[in-house]
Amino acid sequence: MTTTESRLSTESCSVEIIDGVGHVTLNQPDRGNPFDLRLNTEISLVATEMDENPDVRCVLLDAAGKYFSVGADLKAMTRDRDELPRIIKNATAGLHVALSRFVRMDAPLVVAVHALAVGGSVALSAASDFCIAGRSAKFYAAYTGIGLVPDGGGTTFIPQRVGLRRATEFLMRNETWTAEQACEYGLINYVVDDENLADEAWTLARQLAAGPTLAFGEIKNLFRSTWEQPIEAQMEREARAMSRATKSDDGWNALQSVLSKHNPTFQGR
Repeated sequence: MTTTESRLSTESCSVEIIDGVGHVTLNQPDRGNPFDLRLNTEISLVATEMDENPDVRCVLLDAAGKYFSVGADLKAMTRDRDELPRIIKNATAGLHVALSRFVRMDAPLVVAVHALAVGGSVALSAASDFCIAGRSAKFYAAYTGIGLVPDGGGTTFIPQRVGLRRATEFLMRNETWTAEQACEYGLINYVVDDENLADEAWTLARQLAAGPTLAFGEIKNLFRSTWEQPIEAQMEREARAMSRATKSDDGWNALQSVLSKHNPTFQGR
């Protein structure tokens, strides 16, 4: 096992790279890991590092403490009514940069949710490529309960995962979903026993980190356009993506390995 401590560990996030997995932990456990100005600003720097670091071939994001995230920091939001609109714009800027980096990087993003995910952390769960939850986890919409609207791409990622009807119910009726409901509706991939969450998440992350990273990135890119493009345009995008994949070392070497009846080894190049 190869472990390196990232120079970008911050006050709100701890970061290390283990066997090609960029392990990011939300690390304000005493505050419930709120999506506040500090976290949103710092996680944008972390996301950029994950996107740019060639050693990172999968990102695993989890959280320390009792909750995955309690969402917004309501105390900070209610200190100054006149200043609140500026606080919102500044805070969402960092979060939105981070999510843009995560969804556009080649490396898959795995999110492991325990206990409670609220507001923006639900959007993050929906934005991930893979989301695993502990059996006792809950996903709480929260936004309309405080008279606000989703951020963090929630109006894009959540309906993409669960459908517009289900997303409307979740957000407008301010619902809380159990882990089993979230899995049934398509918000997350699967549910595991709480005590197995970390092991299951790491197993998946390591498997993905050993895969064809550039091909994963092409798939992510194709998925982003699948609802917008006519089928003919999407198929042309697929053809071009396939062509780019054949130019990669992983693509060529894997073809040769399979042809010679050997298991391919991917290097992320």
